[in-house]
Amino acid sequence: MQLSTAWFLLIGILFAGYAILDGFDLGAGALHLIVARNESERRQVLNSIGPVWDGNEVWLITGAGSLFAAFPLVYGTVFSGFYLAMVLLLGSLILRAISIEFRSKETARLWRLGWDVGFSLGSTLAAFLFGVVLGNLLRGIPIDADGVYRGGLVGLLNPFSLATGFLTLSLAVMQGSAWLALKTEGALQVRARWTVLAAVLVVAVLWIGVAWVARTDAGRVFDNFANPIAWVGPLLTANVLFYVLLAVRFNQNGRAFLFTSLVVAGMAVTAGTALYPNLVPAVDAARSLTVDNAHSSDTNLTILLMVALIGMPIVVAYTSFIYWKFKGKVRIDEAGY
Repeated sequence: MQLSTAWFLLIGILFAGYAILDGFDLGAGALHLIVARNESERRQVLNSIGPVWDGNEVWLITGAGSLFAAFPLVYGTVFSGFYLAMVLLLGSLILRAISIEFRSKETARLWRLGWDVGFSLGSTLAAFLFGVVLGNLLRGIPIDADGVYRGGLVGLLNPFSLATGFLTLSLAVMQGSAWLALKTEGALQVRARWTVLAAVLVVAVLWIGVAWVARTDAGRVFDNFANPIAWVGPLLTANVLFYVLLAVRFNQNGRAFLFTSLVVAGMAVTAGTALYPNLVPAVDAARSLTVDNAHSSDTNLTILLMVALIGMPIVVAYTSFIYWKFKGKVRIDEAGY
């Protein structure tokens, strides 16, 4: 295996890990004002993600840093070309973070309601914008001969990318509601379980819709699926969606959350399969940034891979410890959010 391909896989794992780990707390935030009807229930939502949300974002930072180190041309093209979209995305993540931390600092009703709205809005917008960015990468963007993006913010709001944005938002809602069903009790848990069922249906419909839109607006998405191996991701996703329904039906909340996470993983595998060997497909295929023409030197990739092999187990161990430490149902106390 080429070093550049190995790094494509590693960065894919990092971003997929972020999608799985931060996806459910973005989904919980998007649902915050819908499933939580009073102060106690809203505190349950916040306390369910409170110990883990910031640690989950380590995977995003690590993925972006690895992209910069291993494929600097890609980093430069994506982050400069999608500048306004990235500013909106970072703004939504910042709004979400300060809403989580500031909400409990005062007891005034309007103060807490304002931060509740900020938490829900920031979470919803972030989950949607991640999908818009992904949709544009899968579809292909206008890049000139120097690898510079030639398009504006409006050009990013095409039918396929918008449909992908709604799909990623629905995935986050599905996983977030499964997390709340696992971590909470009472009326909040019941509402969360019903939301999982509804979200599964929405995900299935939007997934079909995204594929349909892709036929006319993003045809290159299907290029790699002539190979039967490429269907591993879609088949995994379709099967696990069915098992989510069964798990919720038999009140197996732990399995339901596991299966929703596997759905996200299956979608990530599908997206990676559609993208490879491109990292940033161009409208003019000859100008695409690929694993072969956009990577750092082999020496740099080798050194970075050694660092990654040391650092990744630390990140996994830290993440695993935090989830083990805060396992079980949410309990509201003075020290909570």
